[in-house]
Amino acid sequence: MITTDFMPGSPCWIEVSSPDVEASAAFYRRLFGWEADQPRPDSEGYVILRLDGAGVGGLGPVLGESERPGWTVYFATPDVDDMVLNVDRLGGALLVEPFDVWDFGRTAQFFDPQGGHFGVWQAISIAGFEVTDRPGSLCWVEMWTPDGDGSREFYTELFKWGLTAFELPDGSGTYTILTPAGEGQDRAHGGLMAVDPARLSDNGGSAEWHPVFAVADCDTSVETVREEGGQVYMGPEDAPGVGRLAVCSDPFGAGFVLLRPSPE
Repeated sequence: MITTDFMPGSPCWIEVSSPDVEASAAFYRRLFGWEADQPRPDSEGYVILRLDGAGVGGLGPVLGESERPGWTVYFATPDVDDMVLNVDRLGGALLVEPFDVWDFGRTAQFFDPQGGHFGVWQAISIAGFEVTDRPGSLCWVEMWTPDGDGSREFYTELFKWGLTAFELPDGSGTYTILTPAGEGQDRAHGGLMAVDPARLSDNGGSAEWHPVFAVADCDTSVETVREEGGQVYMGPEDAPGVGRLAVCSDPFGAGFVLLRPSPE
């Protein structure tokens, strides 16, 4: 499960980019009940998304006309600058140079060798999101990749994740559970799955990280996505042992998954 103790290599923050920050904030307010507020007067359009006052992620403007709106997953690290060297050594590429976010923390963004976009966060005064694993908050992160072996090798070397692979019951391939270094399955924070590059056409065939948000009722949430101008690409459908889920996007194409987890 995702927690807020932020061990190295575990998800610690998510943020979504949008060509219309106010419209995106309204969409997620309707879907999850999130409120948006500026962390500082000079935040240049960036807002913190909050559920009952607790930070769940960020929302900011796209950086330019060529940027595709989307969600970015950030992973905790004790040293952002050291991470730059390791990503380069492993065949990834630097997208956003390391910089300090006021006195909150230090961050950078990268592409992995399969084109997957991700960020890292070195906490100073803010460790990351303040609530997880409840309706309206992050409960899992998932990568779809055109090269399962390549992605597993890259992230295992970079973050020292533990990997547990199993065959999907429908015979569609192998799903790999991701856990922080040295931790057991009770601390699993995500999954990785190889998919046909045609399923990644919106991203030019590159790998993609998706946030998975817990919801109390998947079917009701899917109807809200549709009513508010988002898209539903798959589901709702039941996944044995996982829960009821749907693959969606907001009105600007930022993809995410909704999940009503199975009872324990």
